[in-house]
Amino acid sequence: MTPVQRTVTKTLVALVAMVMFTIALVPLYDVFCQLTGLNGRAASEPRVFTRGEVDESRYVTVQFITRKGNGLPWRLEALDRQVRVHPGQAYEVNFVFTNYGKSAYRGRAVPSVSPGEASLYLRKVTCFCFQEQRLEAGERLQLPMVFQLARDIPESVHTVTLAYTLYPMTGPLAVIEDGTTGQGGDA
Repeated sequence: MTPVQRTVTKTLVALVAMVMFTIALVPLYDVFCQLTGLNGRAASEPRVFTRGEVDESRYVTVQFITRKGNGLPWRLEALDRQVRVHPGQAYEVNFVFTNYGKSAYRGRAVPSVSPGEASLYLRKVTCFCFQEQRLEAGERLQLPMVFQLARDIPESVHTVTLAYTLYPMTGPLAVIEDGTTGQGGDA
């Protein structure tokens, strides 16, 4: 093999390695954030409440922010914009989804938590964010979110912000034999 061929081969191998690393970076980052709680990634499945005493000596303010992603004619709103909670106590807040579109859509609310360290102390037992939602044209749906801040949340955390961003789910809606609408494709 000539020096030019070796250089071209090494360059192509390096290029392929860089592309593969770039492709693997996003899933690796997501796993890292989920394990460490960094970057405000909230749990995407239910967690068990911790049993124990409630810290009634202090409150933490929990704020709820909702955003709409592109491509979904929905609105998501928190019925309570913020609540004051005692660490260790369970709370329930309600959210309302409204489909302003002229047909059925599927969407999902993706959560994030700020400050990022607070995601390590947030436990959600029930949350609309654990699964996709499906709304008919003009439908309005109220769903609960039951959560707890762990009793050992750092004293320096006085406010926790939970932000939910709506995203459309891909895949067409198909009509099933009984006339109802179901999911088609690979959703």
